[in-house]
Order: sequence, then structure tokens, then C-alpha cells
Amino acid sequence: MTKVDSRIRKGARFSKQVQASVKATQAKANEVVRKTALGVLANVVTASPVDTGRFRGNWQVGIAERPAGTVEAEDKDGSGTISREGAKLEGVELGDTVFITNNLPYARRIEFGWSQQAPKGVVRTTLAQLDEILEEAAK
Repeated sequence: MTKVDSRIRKGARFSKQVQASVKATQAKANEVVRKTALGVLANVVTASPVDTGRFRGNWQVGIAERPAGTVEAEDKDGSGTISREGAKLEGVELGDTVFITNNLPYARRIEFGWSQQAPKGVVRTTLAQLDEILEEAAK
């Protein structure tokens, strides 16, 4: 075996190690994106004021496009909504655009202080916690 052959083999091993590292890093980044989006979803749902559960049940997830319309669901504890919409996040990857929206006509009023249960809103308070949600997702 010549020195050149040895260097080529070492270079090939190094290349495979780099490729494996890149693949693992991409997988971890995708996992963090999914967990962050799920954390945001869970936070907005559970922070939502509840009477009949219609507002909590109307949070929707869209990948690459904003969901339209409303959902005929009432979900007082929010678990059904988190499960239903969280399932849509399974294939989300770094670079994807994720929309989390509530299209009920009174959603804007709730966000800007109409509800005594959530006087500081739902989305804004969740965004204020985004660093913690991201940190938790990265663990």
C-alpha cells in the first residue's frame, strides 16, 4: 500500500464522517423545528380563554400556507386540538413555513384584551416565551 492509497482511504473515511455528522445535525435541526412548532401550538391552545371550548378548538396548523375557514370543534381542555393539529407537524423541516392560526371572527379581539381570562392575549404572550420554548425543544 502506498502513501497515496492510505491518504485516499483516510480521506474517504473523513468524508463519510463529515457526511454522517451533517446528516445528524440536519435531523436534530428538523426535530428542534418540530418541537418548537408543537410547543408554540400547545402554548397558544392552553393559553386560550375557554367558555364552550370553540376558541381552543379552532386553532389550526398549516404548512406553507395559512389555513382558511374555521373548525366545527369544541375542545375545553385543548388536548384534542393539540393532538389533531400537532399531527400536521410530523414532516416539518428546517426552512418550512408553519402557520398557527385561529380564524374565528373574535380571535383578534381576544388577542387584544377582550377576554378577562387572557387580558394580555394569547399569541403575544406565547411569542414572549419563544426563547424558553426553543430552549426546551433543543434539549
